[in-house]
This record gives sequence, structure tokens and C-alpha cells, in this order.
Amino acid sequence: MSAPTTLRLAFAACLALASPLLLAGTLPVPVDGKVVDERPAVEQERVYPLGPLRKISGRLRVEDKVESRGLVSSVTYELPVERTAREAFTSAREALQQDGGYPLFWCQGRDCGEASLWANDVFANARLNGGDEQQAFILLRRSAEQADTLVALYSVTRGNRRAYLHVEEFVAASALGDILPTAATVLREMRDTGKLDYPDLAEPQANWVALLARSLNLDSTLRASLSGAQAEAWREQLLKAGVRDGRLEVGSAPTDGLHLELIR
Repeated sequence: MSAPTTLRLAFAACLALASPLLLAGTLPVPVDGKVVDERPAVEQERVYPLGPLRKISGRLRVEDKVESRGLVSSVTYELPVERTAREAFTSAREALQQDGGYPLFWCQGRDCGEASLWANDVFANARLNGGDEQQAFILLRRSAEQADTLVALYSVTRGNRRAYLHVEEFVAASALGDILPTAATVLREMRDTGKLDYPDLAEPQANWVALLARSLNLDSTLRASLSGAQAEAWREQLLKAGVRDGRLEVGSAPTDGLHLELIR
């Protein structure tokens, strides 16, 4: 083996040790995670909630949902004792967003609803049956040519303290069309990451203007800068939609589409 090859392998090994996850293809894999359930791609009808789960009179209730037919594959990992479900979830989410995805629905803890419903009714995986306060879920949509691909992440800690990360990919058989994130998800992402990236958004679109205005107005203390070729046009439309003038500035961050950044 040549010296350069040896160095490259050593460097890759160091990266693996330093990072809480790796990417297998384009999906996150927690380092030292043990595969406890793996389901190869099969075509089926799939429903992903866009709101907290409840059961009323024996029927599953959700505010909104994505429903389509396509190829579904998944892997469930049991995490090593030194890693928490929250850490694995955050690392996986960040990796997916850096890879070009944006959240449609993101919840944590009791905001997700009943954990048993996620385990049994959504994922049909009893290993994911944990505590309501110890769960997190995010549904991300890929960008550009992969816009008909969704990735779902669900993490949970069971009563025996075992933590799990479930990673699921859905490739729709037909175009998913226009699916907007929930306003609460947009606000959560802005607060958590400090930014929003929508590479597929160039000129202002009425439905997105209304969503972003509604999201920003859920917390009137937030101020943001807008970057992109049409940043000024976006700002004007958001002001017309009811966002207060002093809360929005035009930024200069290089970006495709629309980039919002929290002004701290």
C-alpha cells in the first residue's frame, strides 16, 4: 500500500472517530450504532404526519399529512450507551440539511404527541416504543432534482434507557407537488439553527410569502436578513404580508434561491 493511500485511510478513520455519524450514500449512520431492524426498499402507500399524533375514539388524528405511493426503505439503530438519542438525532438532522434538505415537520418531546403512535401506527416498529418526552421527529424534503424524496428521522429513549435512531427514506413514484412546511417548524428551525435555506425558491411565491410571514410573526422579537438574487422583492412581499419593517434586512450571503439568517 502506498504512503498517500495509507494517509488517506488514516485520515478517514480519524474523521469517523471524531464525528457522531457517517453518511452511507446520502443517509446518516450513527457511529457505533447497532442495526436492529433493516427493511429494504419496497413500493407501498406511505403516510407521514405533519403534526402531533393523537388517537380519538380509536382513530388516529393528525393536523395534516403527506400521503403518496413510492419506494420505502429504513434502518433502525440502537445507540451505544455513551450517545444519547438527542445527540444522534441532531447530528443526523444537521448532516441531511447540509446535504440539501429542508424540514417539512419537526417536533420534539410532547410536541410530537403520543410516542406509542409513532412506533406502532407510523413506523410499525415496536422497538421505537418509548417515552413521550424522550422523542424527536423530523421529515425533510430533498431539494432540486431530488425534490420527490423524503427522509424521516425519529429518535426515542425507552424506559430501559436504550436509545434508538430510525432513518427512513421515501422516493415518491410521482411528483409530490407543492408541500409547505408547518409554520411552527419554520420557527423551530430558525431558532435552533439561526438560518433557513430554500435553494429552490427564487422569485417570491404567494404561498411561501404567507408561510414565512406567519412563521416570523409567531415570535415578533425575531429579526432576520434575507439574501439571494430576489432578496429585496422577498422583503417587500413579507412587509406587505404583515411583518414589521424593522425586523427584515437585505443581506449579502452568497446563496441559491432564498437564505434567511437570524440577526442576534
